[in-house]
Amino acid sequence: MLRSLYSGISGLRSHQTMLDVTGNNIANVNTTAFKSSATQFQDTLSQLTQGAAGPQAEQGGTNPAQIGLGVRVAGISTNFAQGSAQATGRSTDMMISGDGFFVTRSGADILYTRAGNFDLDAQGRLVTADGAIVQGWAAQDGVVLDGGAIGNISLPLDGISPAVATTSATFGGNLPAEAEVGTELVRDVQVFDADGNASTLTFTFTRSAAGWDVSATDGVTTGTDSLEFTDGELTAGGSVTVGGITVDMSSLTGFAGLTTASVTGQDGRKAGTLQSFTLAADGTLVGSFSNGASQAVGRIALANFANPGGLEKAGNSSYRATFNSGNAELGTAGNGGLGELTAGALEMSNVDLSQEFTNLIVAQRGFQANARIITTSDEVLQELTNLKR
Repeated sequence: MLRSLYSGISGLRSHQTMLDVTGNNIANVNTTAFKSSATQFQDTLSQLTQGAAGPQAEQGGTNPAQIGLGVRVAGISTNFAQGSAQATGRSTDMMISGDGFFVTRSGADILYTRAGNFDLDAQGRLVTADGAIVQGWAAQDGVVLDGGAIGNISLPLDGISPAVATTSATFGGNLPAEAEVGTELVRDVQVFDADGNASTLTFTFTRSAAGWDVSATDGVTTGTDSLEFTDGELTAGGSVTVGGITVDMSSLTGFAGLTTASVTGQDGRKAGTLQSFTLAADGTLVGSFSNGASQAVGRIALANFANPGGLEKAGNSSYRATFNSGNAELGTAGNGGLGELTAGALEMSNVDLSQEFTNLIVAQRGFQANARIITTSDEVLQELTNLKR
């Protein structure tokens, strides 16, 4: 039989594979974080009809004569180029800008994905669309214990930010220099004890000949101080302690025409519940509590590989490590060559439709050309059988 028949068959099979790969790329043009694939061809074993001969004194050398036996698919490579960003506004949607993969666990199987369209389940765990649990490091009292073994990322939906007793407060603004002696200004500040109970400190500023006298009381104890100003700047006094709370007044000024003295801050708070969370660029999930406190509740782990092209597609936009991908190298976003994380956005597919449709044409014409090889070979065989009639 003619070798060209089998060469044509191998060409049909190879170009059919190219059509399959291209069709899959086009089908996933809107799949979150999908990475397109490309078909790589190489020729098969060639039949040697004449070996090479070296040059002699009176005879030149000859090259080998070989007949190729067709084509085969050498491999299907994955293009891990960055896809475009698509803003979603959802706090649980996350995008990796740069290299790296999210780590997920499905049963006992550890998988890796670029798709960051996550949700929260009933237990507050961060999960993928197919239920795989996102992995990372937990936080204790607002401190992330990274560097150890990774586990499920879980948000404390019923978490409590403990109350903090007030130990210090600050005053700022201006006391009017033109105020008459005996003028009083009263300012209140809310403070908290260790149980989160609120109480009020009352500050009375009384104009004196030398400046302003300050009296602070919590209803039980009283603290006093005298403030003196030169050219509007505080030169004496500036601190009052009452009920174990130290109040800093060193930022007060004493210019004319302004009465803006007020409390600018205090370090206590009542207990609060988790209301929302935000994502930092390094993958830290920061919880926002009803009492105004913010603290880390966990950190998402990212993985990288020496050879990402060696990963095996496991379905559901996930990959599985293989012997040729190397072991996963875990780390935090923005470190060790890993990309940064962006919340409220997703990575789009990196499929280039113009390239894929061109590949369709190339594959189609290649298929047609190889089909023509078979029909031409068939015509030659028909001529041979017609020699004897």
